[in-house]
Amino acid sequence: MAEPHPAQSAARHTTTQAATADAAEAADVAGAADKTAPRLSPKATQHLAPADSPRIRTATPEDVAAVLDFWRTAAEGTSISDDQDGVRRLVARDPDALILAELDGRLVGTVIAGFDGWRCHLYRLAVHPEQRRRGIGSALLRAAEQRFTALGGRRGDAMVLVANETAHPAWQSAGYRPEEQWRRWTKPLTA
Repeated sequence: MAEPHPAQSAARHTTTQAATADAAEAADVAGAADKTAPRLSPKATQHLAPADSPRIRTATPEDVAAVLDFWRTAAEGTSISDDQDGVRRLVARDPDALILAELDGRLVGTVIAGFDGWRCHLYRLAVHPEQRRRGIGSALLRAAEQRFTALGGRRGDAMVLVANETAHPAWQSAGYRPEEQWRRWTKPLTA
């Protein structure tokens, strides 16, 4: 694999630092990638982040089982893709899409920041129930939004369950608004 351009390496470090700089400030919320855009490293470290700030990094195939276990505890609702194959496919197709937050080596938050070249989609923003309201969700959203802007995205689109009313104020405090004129239409696909 080629070494990253120095500007990309610096941007990666800056992205990681910025994603955690204000980690305690806001409420938490329970397409192949463009390889030239800055990325969060799965091994990203934050040398200047406060000790209680989350470590933000991208998921690796080795994280799949832990992520699925975490979602059973922290995420609202389930998805047809909540299985080993579904998450492995996501990580293989777009290694930067699944963003994790860790405290002391323990998974405490996730968000999927999917970009299809046209739209920026946010899924599975989840924070461990014992870690909510500590800035973890905000740090994950900042990392996702930085990914989107680096890829040329212009607007984040979040999937939030209508019944998950405790999440609505947190999304609003992060600057997101519902668009009531839209409705999600789905169809399970079979092979």
